[in-house]
Amino acid sequence: MTVLIIGGSGFLGTELVRRAASAGCRPAATFHSRPGGHDGAAWHHLDLRDPFRLEEVLDTVTPTAVINATSGGADWAVTAEGGIRLARAAAERGIRLVHVSSDAIFSGTGRERYDESCLPDPLTPYGAAKAAAETAVRLLCSDAVVARTSLIIGHGRSEHERLVHALAAGTRQGALFSDDVRCPVHVEDLAAALWEITRSDAAGVFHLAGPDALSRHELGELIARRDGLDPARLPSARRSASGLPGGLDVRLDSCATRRKLRTRLRGAREFLSGGDRS
Repeated sequence: MTVLIIGGSGFLGTELVRRAASAGCRPAATFHSRPGGHDGAAWHHLDLRDPFRLEEVLDTVTPTAVINATSGGADWAVTAEGGIRLARAAAERGIRLVHVSSDAIFSGTGRERYDESCLPDPLTPYGAAKAAAETAVRLLCSDAVVARTSLIIGHGRSEHERLVHALAAGTRQGALFSDDVRCPVHVEDLAAALWEITRSDAAGVFHLAGPDALSRHELGELIARRDGLDPARLPSARRSASGLPGGLDVRLDSCATRRKLRTRLRGAREFLSGGDRS
């Protein structure tokens, strides 16, 4: 199997590349600004807004499968239109597609938990872009996988971990919300699960999140304790009082997915205990 990792220089993409290389494979991976630091991958520049360049990369790599782990944020042209463009190209070429989506597609209102059958009802531009892309994937590629995930943590390099350190050091203004609840997942567990799914013939929607539902502030406290920081230095606030859009309590129910996988998705309380930064 030849696998192309879209967004291979990003946080998740880097772990996907690392795992493939450690298994003796040399994956193909794309970057937008600069190649990732791993020499074990064949790097290709790609802007998902450019349909001609996408065709060139697919012609060069001729992948059997594509994992779309790119992070275009709220940029509609990248996250939505780029995801749709990739889905169309994969369908036309018969390429297996594993599309990484987000819990941001849900509003966090009216439900206690969101399982794999739940339909998107986003509140933010980013959530809307992710929802548009995954809807196109499901419509265009009948054998594709949509893998929804939550806050990705690990190695001290995630956005949330860097924010915790900056807030504790007083080098950044802001606060961690005590009413913004998610189900964090470790980047290593997520990458392992994505590789397992990619190598299988599974199709449909998967929820790849940890079993622990934590507020961003609770998660920050766990990170601080692991890294020897004072949790009391982390300011807290309520997102509901901030006026910022977005879902408050978005808990991905991954029970059905976990029954299908060998890979175990640890909870944040487990992988952040004992001072282990892995």
